[in-house]
Amino acid sequence: MLASYQESLSYLYGLQKHGIKFGLNCTEKILERLGNPHRRLRCIHIAGTNGKGSVGAMLSSILIRHGFRVGLYTSPHLVRFTERFRIDDREVATERILEVFERIRAVLDDRQPPTFFEVVTAMVFLYFAEEEVDWAVIEVGMGGRLDATNVIAPQVSVITNISYDHQEYLGNTLAAIAREKAGIIKDGIPLVTGARQPLAQGILKATCFRHRAPIYFLGTDFRVRRQVDGSFQYKGLRLALKSLRINLLGKHQLGNAALALATLEVLEKEKALLVNPAGVRDGLLQVNWPARLERLQENPLIVLDGAHNPPGAECLRHALKECFTYRRLHLVMGIMEDKDIRGIFRRLLPLAETAIFTQPRYVRAASAETLRRLARPYIQKYYVIPDPVAAIEQAKLLAAPDDLICITGSLYFAGEVKELFGEPVL
Repeated sequence: MLASYQESLSYLYGLQKHGIKFGLNCTEKILERLGNPHRRLRCIHIAGTNGKGSVGAMLSSILIRHGFRVGLYTSPHLVRFTERFRIDDREVATERILEVFERIRAVLDDRQPPTFFEVVTAMVFLYFAEEEVDWAVIEVGMGGRLDATNVIAPQVSVITNISYDHQEYLGNTLAAIAREKAGIIKDGIPLVTGARQPLAQGILKATCFRHRAPIYFLGTDFRVRRQVDGSFQYKGLRLALKSLRINLLGKHQLGNAALALATLEVLEKEKALLVNPAGVRDGLLQVNWPARLERLQENPLIVLDGAHNPPGAECLRHALKECFTYRRLHLVMGIMEDKDIRGIFRRLLPLAETAIFTQPRYVRAASAETLRRLARPYIQKYYVIPDPVAAIEQAKLLAAPDDLICITGSLYFAGEVKELFGEPVL
């Protein structure tokens, strides 16, 4: 079976040569040949620039504590392909996903080859439908309007936030990016959003008005407040909860938690479920989402974070200042070449005593030398070590027991690092 599984993965990864292809037609055709399994699912659809995975993981964790069978689809995976498909917070077994793939492979038309993401999205809908999940929490791959996941008719849509990322695909202006993400809004389907900019809010409001879709804004219709003891309180459409705690670091996660709770309240308003405060509390305490301020080692403390764009770097900057106590900070950074590297550097490098620039093995990775060249205005002490293993070892040599090592720059790099720290590949 292992050989067949690896052969199937090789076929899937081979589809990446077709690049990123926006549009729903191919995905719809594949699903139609499979009997449209996505139409048998109750879905929550999540788009946004940052925080999609965290919001999805929180929703999944809370819904599980409400007694539901919950499917969670996210991308990219960090180490194992099976991470993309979870039911009740357990990854799909390789045997099961191979079974699903073979069913889909049989209906593909090689004359019109699909992309990797189109096939994987079809796989998740078939898998979740056959497993009869009560809720399918679906994360958008990129954008929204023409993303392969946008074939669904969800019970509620979520747009976490809107900022600059993937401009080569989504457009170079905030308005263009907002319009792409607003493409997940459906007729009469409520939208919950954390978008803050007036321009982005205006586009979302106008789109919801055209679709007669209710819209709920973080900070207006629901809000969250952090308490001095590290807990937080939530005031929403109906709920008012105090002394909540979450098993994820960083104040940005409180906003993500508010989005998750408001989404549940909207579903309650639509009579799709009844929110149980005890399930909310337990779900937030039990949520797990890797490579988001994840502690890999103690003495010195090594933290892994997948911040891959300036908004993510800004959240990481605040967390490094507020969530940890340390003497000196050492950054190990591997970043994709198509990202706003200067924007990431501007937010993080001034905090660091030392930066070590490296190069993940992913094909889109910027070279360590490129990172060094772009880093000049922001830091004086740095190392250029292309091999990530050697780069991390150098950071350990530099760090005293009371220092902090933060490894960051990309979710692809984060996956490689987790593998280096012993995360099993299969």
